[in-house]
Amino acid sequence: MTASFGRTGSRGLALATLLAAGAGFGGAALAADWYPYTVESWNPPFDMSSPRTTVDYVPLKKADKPWQLCVSFPHMKDAYWLAVDYGIADEAKALGVKMHLVEAGGYTELNKQISQIEDCVANGAQAVIIGAISYDGLNNLVHEIHGKGIPVIDVINGISSKEISAKSLVSFGEMGAKAGEYVAKLHPKGSKAVKVAWFPGPAGAGWVEAGNKGFMDAVKDSAVQVVETKYGDTGKEVQSKLVEDTLQAHPDLDYIVGTAVTAEAAVPVLRSRGLSDQVKVVSYYFTPGVYQGIRRGQILAAPTDSTVIQGRIAVDQAVRILEGKDYIKHAGPKLYVISKDNINSFDRAAALAPDGFTPVFSVGE
Repeated sequence: MTASFGRTGSRGLALATLLAAGAGFGGAALAADWYPYTVESWNPPFDMSSPRTTVDYVPLKKADKPWQLCVSFPHMKDAYWLAVDYGIADEAKALGVKMHLVEAGGYTELNKQISQIEDCVANGAQAVIIGAISYDGLNNLVHEIHGKGIPVIDVINGISSKEISAKSLVSFGEMGAKAGEYVAKLHPKGSKAVKVAWFPGPAGAGWVEAGNKGFMDAVKDSAVQVVETKYGDTGKEVQSKLVEDTLQAHPDLDYIVGTAVTAEAAVPVLRSRGLSDQVKVVSYYFTPGVYQGIRRGQILAAPTDSTVIQGRIAVDQAVRILEGKDYIKHAGPKLYVISKDNINSFDRAAALAPDGFTPVFSVGE
């Protein structure tokens, strides 16, 4: 079943009606923009096992006033978060709201993320969008912010608190599963065993625990043997060291599967060791480096969660909540795998920031 969620804020509005009415745009303008975009809506929200419906998401045209949004990221070390930043900043500009972004510097910096958000709220933030360092570690803070009547939107990573106002994110369990399924299909049960090293990301982050379970479940009934699981921060230096150590311990390795940073780091390491033909690389999410790696045949595949769109939706959710308008409490783009088969035809603007985009930390301030 496909529903539609239009810029007027009403559910059930058919896309044909939206186009006919114009909603302030001509059909050409709608076709050229990012919306309508196919997303999934979980109901009841905040539970990835809930039933889903498919929704055509269309944002508000403009905010009623220049609301002040605070955005908190774990870091800005890689192009994945740069893409989220682009989606958030561009949508804030489109809606005419103010946005201030802080980044904690890495997945070890939970206390810094908490203090940065507290400062944001003290400085007048009217809504907070959080890409969480920890699945459980922000719950007390969310409780405090919620108690002040300030909405909190959980973007990308996942927060376990039930006091979240909305979620703009996908199932990283399914992201991990899609990567696992890709490898498992190449090496089904009964075929020659292959040795895989798995790099899920920083231990304790909600998306990492989900991704790990999804991947491990997807490969358990196949010829895949996971010979090593290495957790670590998604900085390139950390991931390069983990890859180096793993190759030293397992010279007969067949696959490296892990974060986008792992995949990007693995390519030059494998080249320098003369292992590019022996060890195949798969990422479980998508970045420009992974995009280039797939194009060049250095990385086999990666699922995309349309990162830019998640950022856009989080901003739209925040504004809708502040203005008392109807909103989807839990939305996430539909997942699909990018490989050499569709690398030249997928929607780049939904997953990657434009070439040359640099971090934007404030809008309208």
